[in-house]
Formats: sequence, C-alpha cells, structure tokens
Amino acid sequence: MISLDTALRTLNDHIQTLGAERVPLSAAAGRILAEPVTALRTQPPFAASAMDGYAVRASDLGGGDTCLTTVGESAAGHASSRPLGAGEAMRISTGAPIPSGADQVVIQENVSLQDDRIQLRDRSSPGNNIRPAGTDFRAGDTLLTPGAPLTPAALSLLASAGLTELCLVRRPHVAILSTGDELVEPGEATRPDQIINSLAPAVAAMVQNWGGVPRYIGIARDTPEDVRNKIADASEADILVTIGGASVGDHDHLRTVFKEMGGQTYFEKIAVKPGKPTWFGSLGGHWVLGLPGNPVSAMVMALLCLKPALARLSGTRHETVFVTAELGGALPANGPRETFVRARFDPATGLTSPLTNQDSSAASALVAANCLIRRPADAKAAPKGASTEIVLLDHP
Repeated sequence: MISLDTALRTLNDHIQTLGAERVPLSAAAGRILAEPVTALRTQPPFAASAMDGYAVRASDLGGGDTCLTTVGESAAGHASSRPLGAGEAMRISTGAPIPSGADQVVIQENVSLQDDRIQLRDRSSPGNNIRPAGTDFRAGDTLLTPGAPLTPAALSLLASAGLTELCLVRRPHVAILSTGDELVEPGEATRPDQIINSLAPAVAAMVQNWGGVPRYIGIARDTPEDVRNKIADASEADILVTIGGASVGDHDHLRTVFKEMGGQTYFEKIAVKPGKPTWFGSLGGHWVLGLPGNPVSAMVMALLCLKPALARLSGTRHETVFVTAELGGALPANGPRETFVRARFDPATGLTSPLTNQDSSAASALVAANCLIRRPADAKAAPKGASTEIVLLDHP
C-alpha cells in the first residue's frame, strides 16, 4: 500500500491534460482555456461618461456658479456628432460618448435648468466623471491565459472584447462501470441476495459536477467474458471508472482481465480508511481508476482521487482544502491507515462532531455528514476540544 499523498502525486504525474477544441462563447461556461485570449477591441472603445449630467469644457468653469448654453444631447448608443464650443454644455447619459471638445462631466445633481441655459455648481476638473477609452483594456491586450476557468465574470470580459469562439481544453469523457452479480439497476426487481446499484448514478453526478462528461456502460457480471466486453466498451473514454470488483475472491475478475488485456497498474491499494482497494492504471490509451464497491468508500475516494484526476485532465490542478476545527466529541486512537471520519461541522461554534455510524456501507451517514475529519495514521486518541483537520463536503 502507498499513502494517499503518494497516490495523488502518482495520478498527477501520469495523467496529462487533454487536447483542445473550439467552442462558442455561449457554451463555454465553466470550461478551461487552452490558449491565451487577446482582446479584439478596446473597452470602452471611446471616452464615455461615468455619470448622468452635462458634458462641458473644464476651461469654462470658474470657481463658483457658471452659466452655459445647452446644445443637444449625447445618449448611450446615440452619440452626438456636434463638437462642443466655448460656453456650451451638452446633456449626456451614463455610458454615452464624450462629444468632441468636452473634457469634464458635471453630474446632474449640480445643475439647475433655466430654459436653454444651465447653471452649474462645479469647479474646473479636467477628466472628472469621464472614463477614457481603454480604461478596461485595449485591442491586443492578453486578457486570460491557458488554464483560466471561464467564470461568469470571465465570459463577460471576453464578450466585451469581441470574442465569439474560444479554444478550450476538451471536457473529460468518463466511462462508469459497475461490477458484480449482486447488483440490479434501480427500478428492477431484486432477489433476496441482491442490492440496487446505487453508486453508478452517484459517480455520474460527481463527474458532471466536476466538469466531466459521464457515460454509464452498465454492470459487468462476474464472468471474465462480460468484464472483458464491458472494459472494451470504454475504449473511447478518456478515463474508465470502475466500481467494485477489485478484491481477490474467486468471483472478482476485474483486475485479472485488466492485466490480460494489457493494462498497466501504477498503484494497487492506498493506506486509507475507507477506500483501501482504490487502484489506478492505464489501458489502451485511457486511464483507469478503480473505486471500492462500498458506497461511502467509493464516494470518499472519488472526492479525494477522481476529482483531482478530472481537474488534471481538464488543464487545472485541484488540491483538497483542509481547514482546522475543534472536535465536538472525542475520537479513539487511529489505526495504521489514514482515516476519514464522517462528521458534522457547525460553523456557528467551530465544532465538528463525529457521527456514530462509520460503517463504509452506510450511505445514510455520508448524507448526514457535511465534512470529513482527517486522522493521520497511528494518531493518538483525541479528546473533545482538540484541534483537527477537516475537509468540507459539497452538500450542506
């Protein structure tokens, strides 16, 4: 067995970022840039008013009240072509182009109307309330670099720069394979010795939430032939995620068939609880990550291993963030494996309390948990009030 940290380094060392594809801006949300993006236009493309008011020549303003003649309007989307002369002012709205000759905007709250003349209470201040052309960026500026996530703010930036299509890292295609004669699909009748395949939809949902494209390829029954056929069905995927079937029993054929098909294994077990049977390898140009069959083990290891693997494929790097909290209940001494304890964290008190049920098959306890307590291997017993590390889960 290897440590979790070593397993994560192994994943990162072997997995490579996928190739790029051209994607319309409208479909780019949440994706990752593969190439630098440069602005096709200047923003704002003209000097614009930052306020509603009147465009004036700063040289016309004295130390107190000033009277000027109004000569039209410059509105957003309707610029005035008339240049501004001495003693003149032009009505202007926020975002409208500054007319030629003007170099200051007096806000409307400082103006009194008198027919075609206005009285202004403002001092000379060239550039006041004006956004110069290129305040945000100029044509040719590099706006984002490879690896940048396309957040809503980033999409707004690129749209304003005139971009309609982007070069993005291709989304990882993930094949999901369940294993075992004991499984039936949701909605199907079960025999007394069977259980419902609950993990496949959970893993598919996690893959989708983490930026991948999931494809469920079914249940591999406990025969070498069916395992081989199901693995072959995943040949177009970037990564195959298997669930269960990694033990050494007479009916577990997954690892044997994987090796017979030419698969290469990079690690076979991780010194972690729950999740020891997690393994990782490659076959025919795609990666294979084996998750345990127990629900909690599989979902915890998906969080710790699959999520960073998908990030790596997508051109980013994900590192699990651990924060410090105070134990709301005592914990016994830990065994020789690093352990993740399901718990509830109360942000109001800063206390995190371990749940009673820590069985690796108890999905209900994982739903009840909102964090995992990280316990190092061979950790001593920890009393209530002791400091500990936790990782917050995605759900409340």
